[in-house]
Amino acid sequence: MKNILIYIMLLMLFNACSTDEKVVENNNTMQKKDYAIVLHGGAGYVSADNLSQEQKDEYFNALNTAISLGENLLKEGKSAGDAVEEVIAYLENQPMFNAGIGAVFTHDGKNELDASFMDGNTMNAGAVGGVTIVKNPIKAARAVMDKSPHVLLTGKGAETFSIEQGLDTVNNKYFFNQDRWNSLQRILDEEAGQGMELDHTEHPSDKKFGTVGCVALDKNGNLAAGTSTGGMTNKKWGRIGDSPIIGAGTYADNTTCGVSCTGHGEYFIRYAVAYDLSAKMKYKGLSLNQAADEIVMKELKEVGGAGGLVALDKYGNVAMPFNTGCMFRAYVCPDERIVKIWE
Repeated sequence: MKNILIYIMLLMLFNACSTDEKVVENNNTMQKKDYAIVLHGGAGYVSADNLSQEQKDEYFNALNTAISLGENLLKEGKSAGDAVEEVIAYLENQPMFNAGIGAVFTHDGKNELDASFMDGNTMNAGAVGGVTIVKNPIKAARAVMDKSPHVLLTGKGAETFSIEQGLDTVNNKYFFNQDRWNSLQRILDEEAGQGMELDHTEHPSDKKFGTVGCVALDKNGNLAAGTSTGGMTNKKWGRIGDSPIIGAGTYADNTTCGVSCTGHGEYFIRYAVAYDLSAKMKYKGLSLNQAADEIVMKELKEVGGAGGLVALDKYGNVAMPFNTGCMFRAYVCPDERIVKIWE
């Protein structure tokens, strides 16, 4: 009996020591970073073999420039919201991404743009959908958040509001991109069953969800997130995907995380992916990476939802999972820098 009691006491002491070690380990991973920022330029199935070295250099240069822009703003003490807005506006101005000047075409041969923005401190949000003349839709989304009583404005109303706010507007022809136009023609050709009349060679842009997004954590501990897209090639009837839908394509909550998604929008809407990430952390007690992997690599994958997301938790830890062949992405904090396209 005496030996049994000694064994039990030793076992309790061992467990107590193990628990203390785990607490210390967890505390070490919960030290808030001074700042952090992550971005994506879309997920998809573009093989490295399908891009020339010049194209690869263009993508990496754009990703590096964008993440450095955001990092410098955060270092200067600017807000997470300012960093997110400027990074996404920069990406909207790069024709290799499906946002702004690189937006894909609708079935009718037009460019219709969507964007959203959310502040993790106030939980305020703004978004625009189906705009055709706003040069930088992310700026319109933030203006909706800051200067209107609403969350989502669409079409002509969103454009009128943007003009009233003094935002830059352009003719819809400004967004024309030859590669995107060719992609539409290939799809229209397939729909019409006239494969002999046009070049049917697949182009990398046909296989990429080129939405752009960004999440930032500033020195004050505030999170912000934003997403911007041209949507889906050949979209019809005023289709809007997940990017301007708060809780689907974008979400930010200082108590959990900020997230921006990219992929087949219908699935991200149905499964409320951006909010679900925050909810899994808040209610299931999962870490950022556990929650992100559960959603992207299991739940979405099981139902055929292709894509990925980028996210930061309140400490600046990052998650960048994707279930496609690649995702254009970058992350920076004081002691780490990641810029990748493939695994």
